[in-house]
Amino acid sequence: MASFKEIAATTRQRLTGGHRMCAGCGATIIMRQALHSLDPEDEVVVTAATGCMEVSTTIYPYSAWKCSYIHNAFENSAATCSGAETAYRALKDKGRVKANYKFLAFGGDGGTYDIGLQSLSGAMERGHDMVYLCYDNEAYMNTGYQRSGATPRGASTTTAPAGKKRLGKPQFNKDLTGILAAHRLPYLAQSVPSRPNDFMRKMRTAFYTEGPCFVNAISPCIPGWRIAPNQSFDMAELAVQTCFWPLYEVIDGEWKLNHKPKEKKPVVDWLMPQGRFRHLFKPDLRQDIIDEIQAEVDRRWHELLLKCGEGA
Repeated sequence: MASFKEIAATTRQRLTGGHRMCAGCGATIIMRQALHSLDPEDEVVVTAATGCMEVSTTIYPYSAWKCSYIHNAFENSAATCSGAETAYRALKDKGRVKANYKFLAFGGDGGTYDIGLQSLSGAMERGHDMVYLCYDNEAYMNTGYQRSGATPRGASTTTAPAGKKRLGKPQFNKDLTGILAAHRLPYLAQSVPSRPNDFMRKMRTAFYTEGPCFVNAISPCIPGWRIAPNQSFDMAELAVQTCFWPLYEVIDGEWKLNHKPKEKKPVVDWLMPQGRFRHLFKPDLRQDIIDEIQAEVDRRWHELLLKCGEGA
């Protein structure tokens, strides 16, 4: 596969600049890389759950999208996309559509992990030829940084704030990629925007694999994670190197690890730069909470290694 720079120089620009997402936002980088992975001659229908990407790219009367784009409710991006894909197949069979179309549904973790999970599961189970892409910024960022099923343990949000009785969210984040793997999809993967060649290869595989496919990408959020715009890629890469967000893919049920750090970094390296975890370090160090988070990261990493046949 060509490099990201080579592809970006020759591909169609399906998402323009000039939108109103935050500088350094992981979601727009993810979406541009995803669309760059398509062949230039192919058309694409994009369905978008209500969220940061929707409200910032389609402020009436303007749109940053240069492809077929459908805004739907928070919870039904996958259902909308599956309906469009079904209509396309019917029209294609009747000869009323000549162009080749791909179908991409996307949403943040709120619209995917939580209130959109039923819609996503149904579309995947029915076997629609479509890709669902989740940009996981680990909270309901668009409406004020409320906790979601993707929010890590210990993170302070507006609905799970750090205080005297609780130190942020008490639960660990949901393993959505594992849940989708149980659907026995032909292809699913986990990636990060800081590794465009890995991410675009996975998106291209998903687009050109027949049947329902799923890609989950961690998406650093500048205001929600309380980081600087130039820290976005660093935070994504630290998530990989600490094994908080491993890179892997599942192809027809076969698990494959894409990256094994030469020296696995402690999860504290990922937690400390983020303002949403500041209370774990100041005024007092809460080593007990940090140790619990590290133990859960280690447990999940150990399970993944076994699934991928890598040993412990």
